[in-house]
Amino acid sequence: MIKKGVRSKEALYLPPHWSLKRRIENEDESQTIGLLPLEELIDHIFPSKYQPKYNQISLELIKLLINNKGKLGPGEVAYLLKQGISKATLYNRIIPKLRAFGLIKIEREVSDRKSKRMMIRLSKTFSNYLYKIANSWIAILEELK
Repeated sequence: MIKKGVRSKEALYLPPHWSLKRRIENEDESQTIGLLPLEELIDHIFPSKYQPKYNQISLELIKLLINNKGKLGPGEVAYLLKQGISKATLYNRIIPKLRAFGLIKIEREVSDRKSKRMMIRLSKTFSNYLYKIANSWIAILEELK
């Protein structure tokens, strides 16, 4: 049976480039200078228009990661849960999608002989993935010249 549409856990939200809050290119199609703020980056993963709660939770998670030098252990995750964030939402929706898209990675850190603590770390895979796509498109356009 063929399923209809793209599952939201696999979808990257790319609204029309002319609808973005900031311009991404000049009239000659060269890139504009400046970076997108974290809120706008996360909006491509969990669009606030369609998934406002997931957007808010993922933003809090990424900010917490940034404030902890890119690394979170069980104690920091427990802090998020104490803020009223659903454990099921965090572990079943937010973390899997951020991991699948390459914004975070999950590692096990051995703290003693028996236990392995789950560590969440920021990852470069997301940017590497998008660079590969963008550079491939640029190469196709360059061949036309």
